[in-house]
Amino acid sequence: MSQLSVHSPIGDLTISEEEGEIVSLDWGWSPFQEENEILLKTKFLLDQYFDDENPTFDLPLNPHGTEFQKNVWKIMCEIPYGKILTYGDISDRLNSHARAVGMACGANPIPIIIPCHRVIGKNGKLTGFSGGEGIETKRYLLELEDTFDNLDDNLKLPF
Repeated sequence: MSQLSVHSPIGDLTISEEEGEIVSLDWGWSPFQEENEILLKTKFLLDQYFDDENPTFDLPLNPHGTEFQKNVWKIMCEIPYGKILTYGDISDRLNSHARAVGMACGANPIPIIIPCHRVIGKNGKLTGFSGGEGIETKRYLLELEDTFDNLDDNLKLPF
């Protein structure tokens, strides 16, 4: 496994890859730094993202998880920049339950790139986020993407 850490507005992040595929994005700085093509490309795309440039994260991903989790993460990858789905929307697509979708979101090993921050509770309620400062980090990412005119209004944007 190779890792590369980057500074971001939401804290230090460490990108990890195995065999040319991104497997995780974690908060914190790794003492083990190794640059390679996929890690440098990921860093570049994250820099673009935090500069509000809406990059396409066209990266080879290999998040470790169950088939159900992978199905949830696949749907999350389809959510366009600046748009949202609810846990219920995803659970309806998978013939599952919103709580199970929420647990899969919380287990997402590649946040931001697999945009779990774009999944919210019904009626536009912001719910948990497993990275950084939790809901405040989720709010920051949604504001960065101009997802809501006013997050306090909890207005859902359809797509």
